[in-house]
Amino acid sequence: MVKGNVKMKEVILVKEGEIFLKGLNKKNFETILVNNIKKSLKEVGPFKILKQQSTITIVPESEEFSLDLAVKKIAKVFGIASFERALVVEKDFEKIKAASKKYLKDELETKKSFKVFAKRSDKNFFLSSPSICAKLGEFLLDEFKNLHVELNNPDVVVNVEVRDTYAYIYGKAEKGAGGVPVNSAGEGMLLLSGGIDSPVAGWMMAKRGLRLKAIHFISPPYTGERALKKVEDLVLILKEWAGIVPFFIANTTKLQEEIKKNCPQDLLTIILRRCMIKIALGVIEREQEKGYKKSGALITGESLSQVASQTLGGISCTNFVSSVPILRPLIGMDKEEIVSIARKIGSYETSILPYEDCCSIFSPKHPKTNPKLFEIEKAEGNLNLKELIDSVVEETVLKIF
Repeated sequence: MVKGNVKMKEVILVKEGEIFLKGLNKKNFETILVNNIKKSLKEVGPFKILKQQSTITIVPESEEFSLDLAVKKIAKVFGIASFERALVVEKDFEKIKAASKKYLKDELETKKSFKVFAKRSDKNFFLSSPSICAKLGEFLLDEFKNLHVELNNPDVVVNVEVRDTYAYIYGKAEKGAGGVPVNSAGEGMLLLSGGIDSPVAGWMMAKRGLRLKAIHFISPPYTGERALKKVEDLVLILKEWAGIVPFFIANTTKLQEEIKKNCPQDLLTIILRRCMIKIALGVIEREQEKGYKKSGALITGESLSQVASQTLGGISCTNFVSSVPILRPLIGMDKEEIVSIARKIGSYETSILPYEDCCSIFSPKHPKTNPKLFEIEKAEGNLNLKELIDSVVEETVLKIF
């Protein structure tokens, strides 16, 4: 509930999205969302959060709080349907009229059409929602001669919400990130390359509530510091959406050299992917032994038939080595759709930097597109695979940004 000591000033109204449908679990999701908002705004300035029905109100507590920066950060918090900067006004209709004119003056003076949308939660307020729309609309038409009313597709929407203690005035609401709050659906380990796909896959699973960890595979001297820095930058981009993403770096040089030397060339990619899954699982077990929560899934950026290793046969052979679900949120998407999301989340320009990763360095010229499990396992029999995997897991390092 909004308290009576809220001063007349701007606030941010946050409208919950899918959380509204969670029934008896709604409160748990709301608690996680509020915590995520607090973390997101930690460095913006002092503020407090008030909850009322399905709206979260962010109230600045000093002039140090930057509303401009706050709305940019709120736009990247999953679980939010929409948000807006709003003016807090006393529940006096004359003050609502004057405040609407002043607060939205820049928009109302420069546009041609508008409408008023009112929502009266306080049923004791003397005007109904339709009456607020009619009377406020008439007032604004008199004040701004350039305007006419357009109900279907107006240039400006004047929103008025009359709640229990105050009224709130705002213009067009901004679309939120959607989804459900990060950390409401467990934890997943993202196999993060330097390409376009895997950061998008991680973002999509964070949108569904997964807390992320990430693992990247390097092969020095075949891959260099710039290639690693590129992936670290991708982790920082994901952090803006998903919060802190613990980042594991696994050195697979010796493993890949042994695979290349002892296994059929057309099977190198599938064998390497199976090894990456085993390494990721080994790191998960290692972290669990240290007392950390176990990641309940792996996440990859695979898209069916995009490359030779991402056929049904290749995916099937990869699945056999995993003891946890492998989530592939991009599986039915084409490259254009994936690129569109990468541009939206800010990872595309970093992903296309021309630094090769370990997969491309050791990629065969003619990979097998329909491998059979028995031939993969036979080829792996040429390797001391457990020792190689254990060595990589033991030497994997963790970075926190």
